[in-house]
Amino acid sequence: MNKYLTTNAKDVLKHKVGIVIPVYFPLGIDDSEAADLLRDTAYSYVDLLDDPRNVCLSVDGVEHGLDIATCISKDCGARLVSSQKNRGKLGGVRKGVQALWNDEKLTYFVEVDSDGDHFANELLNLIRAAINVQDRCKDDVLVIGSRTSKHRPMGFLRGELEELADRVLLDALYYYAALSGQPLSLEYATPIEEFPDFHSGFKLFSRGAAQAAFLEEPRLCGVDEDAYFRHGCEAVMTVEPLLSAARLVLVNRSTFNEQPVTTFGLLNRERMIADKIIWPCKRMQIPATFVDQWLTNHCARLILNTLVPQGKSELLQIRSLVLNAFGIEDADTETMNWGPLFV
Repeated sequence: MNKYLTTNAKDVLKHKVGIVIPVYFPLGIDDSEAADLLRDTAYSYVDLLDDPRNVCLSVDGVEHGLDIATCISKDCGARLVSSQKNRGKLGGVRKGVQALWNDEKLTYFVEVDSDGDHFANELLNLIRAAINVQDRCKDDVLVIGSRTSKHRPMGFLRGELEELADRVLLDALYYYAALSGQPLSLEYATPIEEFPDFHSGFKLFSRGAAQAAFLEEPRLCGVDEDAYFRHGCEAVMTVEPLLSAARLVLVNRSTFNEQPVTTFGLLNRERMIADKIIWPCKRMQIPATFVDQWLTNHCARLILNTLVPQGKSELLQIRSLVLNAFGIEDADTETMNWGPLFV
């Protein structure tokens, strides 16, 4: 029997999957809609599993939704953990996975955002893909629920900036693979996308991949905690499994046409995108000259640079932050090449 068939995959989902939903409600905002979305998300995933405690609500800072998450966990039976301090999404997911880890029958761990954008009915597709690849290759896997569009749900600006971070991360992985002698396996990813949706928050990890991402000591590589736990969280959850030889798998997923809630506007977006680039390049010991050239390559291809003057200004600020992190303090932001004379 093909192990990836729906009947077998449903059994795996019921009994061998742990799901972490990180919870964070910013202070000073009306959290009623976010609470409704969290409740809906928790119930939709609890309904898939045989044991509701294999769903873990992980509150990132007791002031950021613990009371609401406590009520929801009592109602639906999900496990609940919390951190005293708000560190960022990666801190919440780490704590949730660690809370589930001792259950040795769990072979897959899933991170799911609390905003309702990762649809429970599509998790089975990620599991079937994971089973199929592991049956073929016997390796650990990282399966990413890939959005067919980033611009539609997140808006033009954020979509462009995440594309920049994704493209540079792919360059860095190629560089690391060449130097390490460990080939980068993309045959289960690139047939779907030219560059993977690394920063999607819907990810499935086999047990070995989860260990690399969540149980090892954090490698900050000279960046601050915000860059690692908050801004660069999806890069960390991608890079560490891949450097431990997990295979990357993409599965197309649905997404809201417009995100119902988001904290993007509360963050310094230039700093956030720069950190998404800085940490993985530091982790893989990329020379500054390569990082600079990759930024030039990809900034020139982004449609954002045609938005005059704001687009170029945004990209130049990000480039300056990145290069400063690599010790290039006096980067001449006026000399970036924006592409050929003719197109």
